[in-house]
Amino acid sequence: MWRDKNRSMIFLNEALGKKQPGQRMLLGIDGLSGAGKTTLVQGLVTELEERGIETAVLHIDDLITDRSTRYGSGQSEWYEHYRLQWDVAGIAENVFLAWKRGDRQLKLGVYDYAKDMVQRQTLKVPQDGLLIVEGVYLQRKEWRDFFDYLLYIDCPRDIRFERITRRGGQDLHDPARIELYKRRYWAAEDHYVLTERPRERADFVCELSE
Repeated sequence: MWRDKNRSMIFLNEALGKKQPGQRMLLGIDGLSGAGKTTLVQGLVTELEERGIETAVLHIDDLITDRSTRYGSGQSEWYEHYRLQWDVAGIAENVFLAWKRGDRQLKLGVYDYAKDMVQRQTLKVPQDGLLIVEGVYLQRKEWRDFFDYLLYIDCPRDIRFERITRRGGQDLHDPARIELYKRRYWAAEDHYVLTERPRERADFVCELSE
């Protein structure tokens, strides 16, 4: 399922142990970019299918805004990434509140990378199963109280950056790219960790060092 299968199984069993019969559950997989969230979710879905538990998955990175919204705003680059890259209030209303009130379909604004535009789509979700949401900054104050159970993957920055770089086929030592990450992404991550304390607030923490 994952590099640490035993640990992920402990997490899944603990989370499911809090689910009442007939209850739908919102499960969050939080972690900074490159931490291993998607890999974990893939394994969880396979395991849940084997157990016969109906599950839907939502990737927060599918819900980002168009480039004109998140770039060139005049704000600091880290602020653009943290505050403008997602319609935070819209996601709270159309995803999390809709799930809590029992909607069977969620109205999403899904970003089309090729067209640089947001398109309206719906996601069918189980009536009494699980919705797994994975992504960065899930424990921001506008969202965290919606989750029934939250896992945080804690992984060192150098390992995460190497993964992202390898995945994109880029130069790990490119100074311009490193400076961009310092200004935009790492500064936003530092803000999140400092203000929201995701490791301390999560229900379950997985540490990855490779």
